[in-house]
Amino acid sequence: MQAVILAAGEGTRMRPLTENRPKVMLPIANRPMLEYIIDEVRRAGIREVTLIVGYKKEAVIDYFGDGSQFGVDIEYVVQERQMGTGHAFGMAAGAFDGRFVALNGDVMVSAAHLKKLMKRGEDVVVTVKEVADPRPYGVIVADGGSVARIVEKSSEPPSSLANAGIYLFSDSIFRAIGETRPSPRGEIEVTDSIQLLIDAGKSVGYEVMEEEWLDVGRPWDLLAANELALKKMKGQIQGIVEPFATLKGEVSIGEGTIVRNGAYIVGPVAIGNNCDIGPNCYIRAFTSIGNRVHIGNAVEVKNSIIMDDTKIGHLSYVGDSVIGSRCNFGAGTKVANLRLDEKTIPVIVKGQKVDSGRRKLGCIMGDDVHTGIGSLINVGAVIGAGSQIGPGVLVKGEIPAKQKAIK
Repeated sequence: MQAVILAAGEGTRMRPLTENRPKVMLPIANRPMLEYIIDEVRRAGIREVTLIVGYKKEAVIDYFGDGSQFGVDIEYVVQERQMGTGHAFGMAAGAFDGRFVALNGDVMVSAAHLKKLMKRGEDVVVTVKEVADPRPYGVIVADGGSVARIVEKSSEPPSSLANAGIYLFSDSIFRAIGETRPSPRGEIEVTDSIQLLIDAGKSVGYEVMEEEWLDVGRPWDLLAANELALKKMKGQIQGIVEPFATLKGEVSIGEGTIVRNGAYIVGPVAIGNNCDIGPNCYIRAFTSIGNRVHIGNAVEVKNSIIMDDTKIGHLSYVGDSVIGSRCNFGAGTKVANLRLDEKTIPVIVKGQKVDSGRRKLGCIMGDDVHTGIGSLINVGAVIGAGSQIGPGVLVKGEIPAKQKAIK
């Protein structure tokens, strides 16, 4: 059995986090989300993996190489223009003999589910998940154990079985992709290709995912995925912990990192290599801190992702946020994460205000952002890469990339 994984897209809904990296390389517990998928594919017994790459492909290729470090054999196929999931899967035509597993690179999956999928005998098997609100997803209409119809996102979905973006295909899918017409948004959708196979009388089944399913489609989904990954993590100390620092629960500290006296860390927390933590800081559960990060004196960080080479200056607070690489927080920068009315927090995504569904959410900050002393960042703020926030400025809504917000 072989696997093809889609890793070509930018992930425009994840901006500004994807302005300098492809979506699949966004970190979850200090590892790219694509690494988790490859690890589960390997654990399912699959050793041959084809990655469909495109947007900023060098980041993927440089990190994974030939796959030997990850226990698999990786081949790369370049999709120069991102023209839909069907077009992307179709790029792998000729790379497979017989049946193969096909996955989106932004969907968390388990080896146990892949093993169940691989035992099925139909031409196509679609992974589905029973969800309470199927409106954000494509769904299937079942006819016994078969798929009768695939319906894209609808305000009135005909079922609660959401398409999870994980498939088992025979090579018949390539012929169907070749016959698929572009969708209204001008893309070749693999779901349209599957529908062609259904209409042609091919056997198309479905497999219900029993495990928790995460489609990492928007920036705050990273926080949910990060929490799940950290819950499974076992702590290890490879750096230096000074004698009057306190670590509770599962805490992982990388090589070359120093945790200074007075630091209080409540796991699960992952801290990367060559970091400088403290003194007298408070790092709370479900926080991931990348490599070469500085967390200063009297800083509190809670349930957040802090990427490589970022510095959080003293007297600052960061909660429920995703912070990019090489950011610099001036002293006393505060990130709000709870509305006064305690309602769910809206966020600007691709120019539209979207309800995150989260009662607590801080900011989404791109790479290379600098804040001045005493800066205030309101709930749900989106700050583009390279922006500068002046001293004492209140930021809310969206700040475009490379903009200055000065009083």
